[in-house]
Amino acid sequence: MNKCDQCIVRQLSSLKALNKEEVIKLANSKTTHKIKKGEAIFEEGEVTNGVFCVKDGIGKLSKLSSNGKDQIIKLVKSGELLGQRSMISNEPANLSAKAIADMEVCFIPKSEIINFFNNNNQFSLNLMQSVCEDLKESENDKIALVQKTVKQRLAETLLHLHEEFGENTDKTLKVQLTREELAGMIGTATESCIRLLSDFNKLELIELVGKKIVLKNVKALKKMAEQL
Repeated sequence: MNKCDQCIVRQLSSLKALNKEEVIKLANSKTTHKIKKGEAIFEEGEVTNGVFCVKDGIGKLSKLSSNGKDQIIKLVKSGELLGQRSMISNEPANLSAKAIADMEVCFIPKSEIINFFNNNNQFSLNLMQSVCEDLKESENDKIALVQKTVKQRLAETLLHLHEEFGENTDKTLKVQLTREELAGMIGTATESCIRLLSDFNKLELIELVGKKIVLKNVKALKKMAEQL
């Protein structure tokens, strides 16, 4: 039996409210899956019938836009749960979840989550707070699209990638997104994103190393992101 009581997902998510007996039930009911880079954990419109715990790796939550482009809504890392909202609302998944780096995820059936929800008040409160935080984050992203320029949004996104996911030993951002994915995150055309990255490079705010990015002047990027 895997040690769910020591897992980072339990320590950082709503699962931390589970008692010893519930953790044993969790360990006996879950299944572990290896997800290769580019593979889907679940697709938009799919009925998941449970939640997925991200144990290791990095993934993206995305939505297919009307023009057929895959737009990233959020990046996820170890310690996060996926599929909570659709499970609670009893609806198909509103987003797709895919690996952008090799991942290890655990699947917990809906029946077990609902059982915890009905019998553990702290767990149900934690779960609802997590869903509310996701909604708040989504609202803040919508406001940023209206109130901030594309340049500001790019600076803010690069800082977020650095702060949340860190960097490699060569100082490049650990999360390596395609230019199209990055453009989708900041709400602009791919060509505009490429042009802005080139401008940032000329201003020595960043350094472009092939497809990778190094943040050279974090202070200036923060000033740009916060500029009114």
